[in-house]
Amino acid sequence: MHNPNELADKGAVELKSLLDSRQVSPTEVLEACISRIEAYNPKINAFCATSFERAREEARAVERAILRGEERGMLSGLPIGIKDLEETEGVLTTYGSPLFRSNVPAQDNELVRRLRGAGAIVVGKTNVPEMGAGANTRNPVWGATGNPFNPRLNAGGSSGGAAAALAASMVPLCSGSDTGGSLRIPAAKCGIVGLRTSPGLVPSERKLLGWTPISVVGPMGRDVADTWLQLAATAGIAPSDPLSYDFAMSPSMDGYQPTDLSRLRVGYTEDFGVCDVDEDIRRVFRNKIASLKGVFASCEEVEIDMQHAHRCFDVVRAEAFVGSLQAAYEKDPDSLGPNPRANYEMGARMSLKDCVWAGGEQTRIFRRFQKLFGQYDLILSPTTPVSAFPWEQPYLERVNGVELENYYRWLALTYVVTLATNPALSMPMGVDHLGMPFGMQVIGRFRGDLELLLAAQAIETHCETSAELRRPRPDMAVLARSEVDLWTPVTHPPRTPDQYSSVTDGRPAV
Repeated sequence: MHNPNELADKGAVELKSLLDSRQVSPTEVLEACISRIEAYNPKINAFCATSFERAREEARAVERAILRGEERGMLSGLPIGIKDLEETEGVLTTYGSPLFRSNVPAQDNELVRRLRGAGAIVVGKTNVPEMGAGANTRNPVWGATGNPFNPRLNAGGSSGGAAAALAASMVPLCSGSDTGGSLRIPAAKCGIVGLRTSPGLVPSERKLLGWTPISVVGPMGRDVADTWLQLAATAGIAPSDPLSYDFAMSPSMDGYQPTDLSRLRVGYTEDFGVCDVDEDIRRVFRNKIASLKGVFASCEEVEIDMQHAHRCFDVVRAEAFVGSLQAAYEKDPDSLGPNPRANYEMGARMSLKDCVWAGGEQTRIFRRFQKLFGQYDLILSPTTPVSAFPWEQPYLERVNGVELENYYRWLALTYVVTLATNPALSMPMGVDHLGMPFGMQVIGRFRGDLELLLAAQAIETHCETSAELRRPRPDMAVLARSEVDLWTPVTHPPRTPDQYSSVTDGRPAV
């Protein structure tokens, strides 16, 4: 019998090896994760709905398959948390919205089908902002998610529950999604890895506007190898996503040629020329770059023409929100929270002329951005412009004392890369000036997802040799003593005892 705490701390790749060699059983792994969730979820509110009993049944089924010597999927027996924007058959899916507080889908969507088909065991849903709008994970259904490094601070968003769950070692894998940084920002805030995939690499069934590349789904893990493993289980063509395409990859990174950092040509930018970045974060970033410079063939600052990126993102983002929220808004505008409603109303005021201009400008940004990769193999930037701030503060209002134009302008470091459509990941690289995790955004060439991951793994290996650069871990003993109330905001009504009485096996986590 393995120590449950030690099992929970192990990553997906290591657990897969132990499961495949029968050194540990699927039920042991699952119970270790459930124990960790029950102990720490009250401290950070990373999981919302859970499906423990169903997960136990699935773990026992995997054990029987192992005993029979049956062929199993590449994620067989690995617990996973699913972001609460993805439909899960038989498990509560609220999107963080009171409109869906009792919504139990009849079937999984394409992403979840692939994960289950690969043998992953869904233990529950991870928390999100209402309708995924914003980069601070808090909503009127489940409340706020606190950062495992300091529960008084936010965990980023909209995949904040997933990032917090991974950082606290509740599960070895979580799903994420990204429009303007929804996967990369929480990865940075919580000290884990999140990959914004190339549009279509991992099919997304829930996009109403299937032809837009702005929103993607992708993997999150504690390290690069775990992130790669989940990607391998989910990538490839699907008839539900018109941007999807054929793609094959090995579940292990071992069969690929490791990246030689000394041959990489690296460009870096503090702000892409248009992003507001806190002066302290600029200094932290410069120090990280200085520590890395000697390992690359070259490492130099780059200039990128992004002068119209803010307006362009405003329009393409608004298009997506109009598509997803139109029915709810036309039925009852007051049913939407302030962020989703503001997004819809901004989009509804735009014209066809605005949309055509934005489409043309995004194309120009794409073409200019790709020219950089004639000179560079990777481009580095900070993932976020500030250290984590209190989750009671809905969004960042100012940078360096200057008021930002709107509630999502502080996501600019990631959304300018969204417009270019290149794959990008956030990886932990030590801590910032306040001792919180610092995320480095690593950007690869067009559709170069595997090349990017291989390079990131080489950087990760180098960083683990440095106390300044290695991935930070939250102090679980300190977290256990936390008494932060994640239900204090007046915008979050308290739960009522009968709120979920009609839901079976989709109950809220403790």
